[in-house]
Amino acid sequence: MEAASDESRKHDPAAEASDEVGGKDDGQEQVFSPWIGKPRKHGFFIFFLDIRSVFRLDDLGKEILRIAVPAALALAADPLASLVDTAFIGRLGSVEIAAVGVSIAIFNQVSKICIYPLVSVTTSFVAEEDAIMSEASVESVKAEDLEKANPANPEAKELPPADDSEKRGCTSSFDATISTKIGGKRKYIPSVSSALIVGSVVGLLQAIFLIFAAKPVLSIMGVKSGSPMLAPALRYLVLRSLGAPAVLLSLAMQGVFRGFKDTKTPLYATVAGDVTNIILDPILMFVFHMGVSGAAIAHVISQYLITLILLCRLVLKVDVVPPSLKALKFSRFLRCGFLLLARVIAVTFCVTLAASLAARRGPTSMAAFQVCLQLWLATSLLADGLAVAGQAILATSFAKGDQAKVVVATARVLQFSILLGIGLTVLLGVGVQFGSGIFTKDINVQRIIHKGLPFVAGTQTINSLAFVFDGINFGASDYTYSAYSMVGVAAISIPCLIYLSSNHGFIGIWIGLTIYISMRTLASAWRMSAARGPWSFLRK
Repeated sequence: MEAASDESRKHDPAAEASDEVGGKDDGQEQVFSPWIGKPRKHGFFIFFLDIRSVFRLDDLGKEILRIAVPAALALAADPLASLVDTAFIGRLGSVEIAAVGVSIAIFNQVSKICIYPLVSVTTSFVAEEDAIMSEASVESVKAEDLEKANPANPEAKELPPADDSEKRGCTSSFDATISTKIGGKRKYIPSVSSALIVGSVVGLLQAIFLIFAAKPVLSIMGVKSGSPMLAPALRYLVLRSLGAPAVLLSLAMQGVFRGFKDTKTPLYATVAGDVTNIILDPILMFVFHMGVSGAAIAHVISQYLITLILLCRLVLKVDVVPPSLKALKFSRFLRCGFLLLARVIAVTFCVTLAASLAARRGPTSMAAFQVCLQLWLATSLLADGLAVAGQAILATSFAKGDQAKVVVATARVLQFSILLGIGLTVLLGVGVQFGSGIFTKDINVQRIIHKGLPFVAGTQTINSLAFVFDGINFGASDYTYSAYSMVGVAAISIPCLIYLSSNHGFIGIWIGLTIYISMRTLASAWRMSAARGPWSFLRK
């Protein structure tokens, strides 16, 4: 049996790394084995760690794919639905597609400011709390067994601390015993209730803001009172804003399900909503002659459908009603959320500024930029599926103190992201060259789209790494560095965008975006490669 066990471990990188990163559990000092090397001064070796196993469907590979594939499909579904919207709206004319492009840029800017911190911290918090509860349950059973075996030992039922939140900063201690106070089969996890309340309130505030500030915000984006884009842009933005509460609440619930490593439920809900959107688009736009208003209404209906499906599934899985107000974890969301708020403002401002610069060049340039941007984001978001997998696995592993799995899982998702980026470059480089006519029949718009194609296709590997590093950093609870580094990247990228746009026009905007995404990737890669922050354990 012992020989069989050793033989099976030869084919399991996570098991090998458990011995080699963390050391054997034999009471001796834990050291690195020769396979990985001595304690490192840097973590750059993680990029190449067991690279021959990148396609191996071992337990780790299956776990990553089980989380990443449904997550990627769900994340890509909404941008793909937006591409369908773009294709339908493109039939109305270049003015309409440019107007909707500006409105979507505004809606996404405001939404991401609200959504990104909420979803990111929810995924990590739920994964951590669920892991801690599982560990506490196992320890509780062991303690009960020890108490029965040795009733004279009153200390046998005491549980060790289940997390290392004090070491990692942007978390707080979690009392796993609170979940046992709720009756029935469903468990109670504090971050679930907190996320639902925060998502509902912020969604209502976003809707109110966009409805009443739509015209001034459009003016800031370059759509002035005399512009032909103003009327359709205003109609689309106001109607689309009615769906903001559903968007925030549904994405908060998606963060919850990701924390449970369940990405299939959000996928099913998202597909149902987006199919509804695609069906309603031509009916409302062309049959009922509602134009861009029909596209906005179809999108709003689809978002409320997604929210309803997710809520029905969630209440069957966990108890969403807190036993008391003290059980809620608002302080965690505020502490970490504000850090990510600064980060997401910096991220989305760069993209929104690029859209504004394109809008100032007229409807033709804006229409081409909208198509390129949707393609850039739709395909790049496929990599975010890997980011979700990395975040959920790392958050769970850090909570359990399993540094071996942290290293191996990080290596695997990074290697996957590089391969994905190369594949997307080839796909876009060939596909868009011949398929730009799907989005618009305007020859001038198509000509400008082809100018942006080298940047849209050529940056896919860098984009994939940027998205995956986000998941890795959040899984490691490295929110402070993520926020500060992104603000620094934005401080350099914004002047570059303005200067390059004024001197090189449409091409200059995409050069600026390439600089932005490259610096974003390098900032994240340096943190891990330097073995700083949560990666300092590599030096030990």
